[in-house]
Amino acid sequence: MTARLYYTDSYLHDFRARVTDLSEDARTVYLDRTAFYPSSGGQPFDTGSIGGVAVLDVVDEEARIAHRLAGPLTEGEVECAVNWNRRFDHMQQHTGQHLLSAVFEEMFALHTVSFHLGADSATIDLQGDLRGDLEGGAMEPRTVLAAERRANEIVFENRPVTMHFEDAGAAQGLRKASEREGTLRIVAIDGLDRSACGGTHVRSTGEIGLILLRKLEKIRQSVRVEFVCGGRAARRARADYEGLNKVAQLFSASLDDTPAMVAAQLETARTNEKARRKLEMDLAAYQGKELYQATEPGPDGVRRVSRRVASGNRGGSLEELRAIAQSFTAQPRAIFTAALSDPPSVLLAASADAGIDAGKLLKAALAEAGGRGGGNARIAQGSLPEAAMLERVLEKLG
Repeated sequence: MTARLYYTDSYLHDFRARVTDLSEDARTVYLDRTAFYPSSGGQPFDTGSIGGVAVLDVVDEEARIAHRLAGPLTEGEVECAVNWNRRFDHMQQHTGQHLLSAVFEEMFALHTVSFHLGADSATIDLQGDLRGDLEGGAMEPRTVLAAERRANEIVFENRPVTMHFEDAGAAQGLRKASEREGTLRIVAIDGLDRSACGGTHVRSTGEIGLILLRKLEKIRQSVRVEFVCGGRAARRARADYEGLNKVAQLFSASLDDTPAMVAAQLETARTNEKARRKLEMDLAAYQGKELYQATEPGPDGVRRVSRRVASGNRGGSLEELRAIAQSFTAQPRAIFTAALSDPPSVLLAASADAGIDAGKLLKAALAEAGGRGGGNARIAQGSLPEAAMLERVLEKLG
């Protein structure tokens, strides 16, 4: 059995231990005691070195802890070193998670159902709708702001964070009931939270540092809250500032004035886009009428036009030709056909008195060539698996 030193001292990062067992390749090592935390409860494993060999993974095998190394090791006494920067970062994020989960529970009756600590940020998944703050997996902005504000108030209060052991049958006041039997390791934030947890934690809430809630994502009937604490929060805030400052410089404005300027630019762009689309429609209507006037009727009195376009990037797309086709076939006894080589696609439009049902005719022609599509009696379009089939479809359409 491996003695777990991190249970009683999360700050221990340099220690001596004895190798009690090795794998055949001597790259998996078992120690009589370890301060290396294995992946568990949403918290990743510690890294560092054992006997000068890098630790690549730490695995909980119930009674023993397996340490996967970058190279072989021999039996005997070894010097061990936990990567302190990584360890303390995990301590800040994990204790920050306990604090946030307790705040969401206390203020809004939102229960944490899962926790994940990633390389750049951490997340908790929340469920519950006892006070209407999580309607169908959506969280209101006021809920997020209130939780963040309260969490940071508790950070500034620098409340003690303690760890002790209790019998599972006697443990009371846990935020989430534990299914474990025997002895539980309880992590408590003074006056706020008691949770059964085997992870590494800071000694006081002040060591968590600033807590920033970042992104919300609906996950089925839960909402996933992304957050960063301490050093991560400082780095993220700096990166956000640098990015926003670059945007402000592009507008020759201050950071405070930039959001309004961006909103004004977007509104102008939307207005210009509407105007451009209207001009395109007006132009298409004119082109359709002009094309109709320039097209001689066939022996059956129907005016037919067929357009071929090599690529959607040059010479127009089916959507652009669609507007011309609708204008052309708004006139009496008219049929408009367009074919695009890349991607292989076909458009067919007909006036109400042209004597054909565009949707039925095109759908049948495409089906014979292995394509698919459809529409209504006046206009239809579809696609083909390859451009070589275009001629066959156009022949069917006449």
